[in-house]
Amino acid sequence: MLKRNLRSLSWLIFCGMLLASAGYANPAESEKKPNILWIVGENLKLDLGCYGAQNVKTPALDGLAANGVRYTHVFSTSPVCAPSRSAFFVGMYQTTTDTHNMRSHRTDGYRLPEGVRPITHRLKDVGYFTGNIATMGQEQIGSGKLDLNFVEEGKLYDTNKWEDLQGNQPFFAQINTLEAEYDIYDRQTWQQPRVEWKGENKHEQIATADNVSPPPYYPDHPLVKQEWARYLNSISGMDKTIGRVLAQLESEGLADDTIIMFFGDNGRIEPRGIHWCYDTGLHVPMIIHWPKNFPAPANYTAGSVSDQVVSLIDITPTTLGFAGIDRPLGMQGRIFLGNQLGPERQYAFSARDRIDETVNRIRSVRGKKYHYLRNYFPDRHFTSLNRYKEKCFPIKPLMRQLMAEGKLSGPTAALMSPTVPEEQLFDTESDPHEINNLAKSENPEHQAAMIRMRAALSVWMIETQDQGVFPEPREVVAPFEKEMHDWFGTPQWYRSTKTPLSQQGK
Repeated sequence: MLKRNLRSLSWLIFCGMLLASAGYANPAESEKKPNILWIVGENLKLDLGCYGAQNVKTPALDGLAANGVRYTHVFSTSPVCAPSRSAFFVGMYQTTTDTHNMRSHRTDGYRLPEGVRPITHRLKDVGYFTGNIATMGQEQIGSGKLDLNFVEEGKLYDTNKWEDLQGNQPFFAQINTLEAEYDIYDRQTWQQPRVEWKGENKHEQIATADNVSPPPYYPDHPLVKQEWARYLNSISGMDKTIGRVLAQLESEGLADDTIIMFFGDNGRIEPRGIHWCYDTGLHVPMIIHWPKNFPAPANYTAGSVSDQVVSLIDITPTTLGFAGIDRPLGMQGRIFLGNQLGPERQYAFSARDRIDETVNRIRSVRGKKYHYLRNYFPDRHFTSLNRYKEKCFPIKPLMRQLMAEGKLSGPTAALMSPTVPEEQLFDTESDPHEINNLAKSENPEHQAAMIRMRAALSVWMIETQDQGVFPEPREVVAPFEKEMHDWFGTPQWYRSTKTPLSQQGK
């Protein structure tokens, strides 16, 4: 055995010497590689025309979908930006890498676990120029946002200017959209009577309070309709910016060499959306368009729709595969598009932990039909204090007022309950708004789904070493109380309780 191994090793060394002497290069390094463009949509669900959304105008993304692949079952690993981005930027669950709490590890010298690397570093290893694009000429087209829960990994991008891409190919560029986001970053939000969205005054008024239909868990109220229209118009505004980006790709002759991946970073910017593990906080759009100058993977068909279950951590090894990089050992994401596919997912797993000053823990298992949630703090639900939401989302204080006046009933009153069941199960096909909890149903199909998804969650938490089981010390959480108060203020109803959020329920 030893002799045979030595012979094999000698043969490999000999072949390597021959290749070196012949001047051969690694094919993966010498082959022309495609450019890769990530367009990351902030805070949206499937609210595009190509997904059937009404009262929006999204011709750029609809056209991209018509000539690409549109995915219908893609889910973020977290319902809020920093943990979600920390996961898909390395291809591993934020609960594994201890980046699951919102805006954590910014000042404590934290480093990613050994072997876990940002995707831009892996791409630079094979010759990619990287950009987190904020400007195109004099126009701001992206936020330049990172918002990662790791800050000690060195330089992540080479540029933030679009103009640098053409002369530096192959490139990997990321554009984070601006529009579906509150304009809060001057840190003076507490002074504003009404918090505007970025570019709100420029958005075409396609949606109005008269033509929108908000979900049934909100009251039928003019303010709710106005806010819903404001959100939809931001999506139409986002599409206009993306249209200019796609036109620039064409005009500069880059389109036929560039893989375009559009996806949301987390769910919809609504009170019951982001921060919560319902579909509204996790279900995101994704469209992938393949360029003419590169042979498409066998499982890519232009103009098609895919209903396979995809987690956002899957875009990491899939993107690396586009660049000719094998999926790194230990990476938890799977390749869903390419010529080296991983096994198809049955479930997408997601997690919510501390968000700003609001301590909570929720875990989610999502299949094609059923959605299972486990709430570890049943006394912390929609009504829990989060100063950002209390200030920026006027629907939430409105619902507090209407509840106090006895004017809510049905799903709206249920949403305002101070508690939530420990387990929730939703049939997303018959109940897309997820308002009918089937966890205690006696229907055999529902019971079987509960058993399967409970078991899947337990296995996932063990296999991925879910760090959410370890609560943050109070001295870590406490500063967020002051930061959020200084940024957004504290509502009167909470000030009267005089109970720090970090101590609630303990």
